[in-house]
Amino acid sequence: MKRYSLILFMAVLVVFGFLGCEKKNRGGVAQMHWDRDMCERCQMAISERKFAVQIINPKNHKVYKFDDLGCAVLWLDEEKIPWKEKAILWITDAKTGQWMNARQANYVDGARTPMAYGFAAYSKSTLPKNSQSIDYSQVVQAIEKKEKSHRVNRKMNQ
Repeated sequence: MKRYSLILFMAVLVVFGFLGCEKKNRGGVAQMHWDRDMCERCQMAISERKFAVQIINPKNHKVYKFDDLGCAVLWLDEEKIPWKEKAILWITDAKTGQWMNARQANYVDGARTPMAYGFAAYSKSTLPKNSQSIDYSQVVQAIEKKEKSHRVNRKMNQ
């Protein structure tokens, strides 16, 4: 009887051990908790489903969430992220809300985004007709230029 109890006890431990294993995000999109997750840079609640961004550290798979592409791009520089070039970047399509690789997206300026950086991401199939789009490296330069201009204007208004 003791033998069967021991076997049963071991089986229960094994089952609970497997159930207790946490699923690890290995570079894929992490679950968003809309209106509860906070932007890593500006600390505002992420509620706009068509402008959200996730940056994932490729080494430890830690996820950082943002409410606007501008916050994500500037955070990478401000925090001097050493893995910036290897970071896994996800952004939502401004038309469908589906996640896509931010480095492969097409960007259009002039959108009303949460932090007013103005860039909306689209896939090739959702890109509005007759719109001028730019790629990820161009959008990074444009965001940095806009931020520099904002800083100058803030200093002048103080």
